[in-house]
Amino acid sequence: MDTIVTINAQAHCNTALSSYGSRVTLREGLGMKPILFASTFLFAISGSAFAADVVVNEPVPIVPAGFTWTGGYVGLQFGGGWSNVDQPFSFFPPGPANLSQDNANGSGVLGGIFAGYNWQSGSFVFGGEADIDATSIDGDDGGSADDINGFKAQWMASARLRAGYAVDRWLIYGTGGYAYLRGKADRRDPGYEESHSASFNGWTIGAGAEYALTDNIIIRGEYRFADFGSKSVVISNYVEDISPQIHAVRVGLSYKF
Repeated sequence: MDTIVTINAQAHCNTALSSYGSRVTLREGLGMKPILFASTFLFAISGSAFAADVVVNEPVPIVPAGFTWTGGYVGLQFGGGWSNVDQPFSFFPPGPANLSQDNANGSGVLGGIFAGYNWQSGSFVFGGEADIDATSIDGDDGGSADDINGFKAQWMASARLRAGYAVDRWLIYGTGGYAYLRGKADRRDPGYEESHSASFNGWTIGAGAEYALTDNIIIRGEYRFADFGSKSVVISNYVEDISPQIHAVRVGLSYKF
């Protein structure tokens, strides 16, 4: 009898222990679910915050800068011109040049170099320029007053201001300033040839257009009129009062620094 009671007591004890272990395992399992859920939530939040902190640098497109006319330049020019040379005369002793003869008008080619500097403000361009040309412009009066009198322009130069309006690579401009001419007045009668060099000072005005083929290479076309004043030149036994004027059309090619 004692043996049966002992066995039943052990059986009840084992059953109780088994039931307790099951409850402990169940509680541990139920306790892990909130922990796993909380861990997953925190990981998701931290991942979102990290993604928000990442800055993606998009490549910025490079926009080419617009062309600017500001800068120095030097170039070559070539063209043609025609002259209007008034040359009234008087005999010795020198007096008023009140005797008339035909003008020693002529034509020819010219070519030389030019250099200058431009400043651009908005669409407006201002600058200064100087040039020098050798020329073959030559003409005479055909012997209208018995003697054949002529005038040849040898070379001319100028120092001018420029002002214009730019539309990107196009520039339309006006120009004007001081003009210098070195020429030769002569008598061309066969057997009585006579030549005298003279310098003239005056003014010039004109207009033109330029186009920038590249940031450095510029082409141009230009017209200018120049009035070189008047000078008396003694030829043999008479004095001519020579007043040369020259119209010229030039094309040019320059390099901008």
